[in-house]
Amino acid sequence: MGRPRINDDAVRDRLVESATELFATRPRESVTVRALAAAAGASTAALYSLFGDKDGLVAEVRNRAVVGLFRDLSAVPASEDPLADLHALAVTYRRWGREHRHLYMVLFGGVQTFDPSGQVGTGDPVRPLIEAIDRALSASMLSGDVTLIALSIWVTLHGLVMLELAGTLDTTTADAAFESSLRATLRGWTVPPT
Repeated sequence: MGRPRINDDAVRDRLVESATELFATRPRESVTVRALAAAAGASTAALYSLFGDKDGLVAEVRNRAVVGLFRDLSAVPASEDPLADLHALAVTYRRWGREHRHLYMVLFGGVQTFDPSGQVGTGDPVRPLIEAIDRALSASMLSGDVTLIALSIWVTLHGLVMLELAGTLDTTTADAAFESSLRATLRGWTVPPT
């Protein structure tokens, strides 16, 4: 009979959860392998054997954030009204950020870089947004470059979610700012009626 496995899925999950919190609340450079292992109640050897190194653990945390956000955004059904779909995607993005604050901060708060000009992969959270914008462009509801439209929507949402996570906005103000900012952003790209 072989030796029992010490570095199992439970240890892996503890390391990822601890790393998520540490990377969301501290500068990446200040989070050491020893601190990550201690926060998870694991050894540094466990981290190395499960993830290779600190960067491997960062990649796993980021992957969990990407998968979770993509899953929620992909669950938003497409309708006959792409503008309504963009609103629904924005609502979902905001809710995900508020419900998964540490994952959100790891994904967009500075641990990883965001490249809006990069390729959109099949599991990329921006894909549902791009698809809704493409449908709105095809229906002549929006006019402009898909990347610039997506970036302007993301900037609007990201700014709002970051302010909410920082506790800068109360719920009433955040709700009003969300609706008015999103409407204004979409209006800027909307094709005027002829």
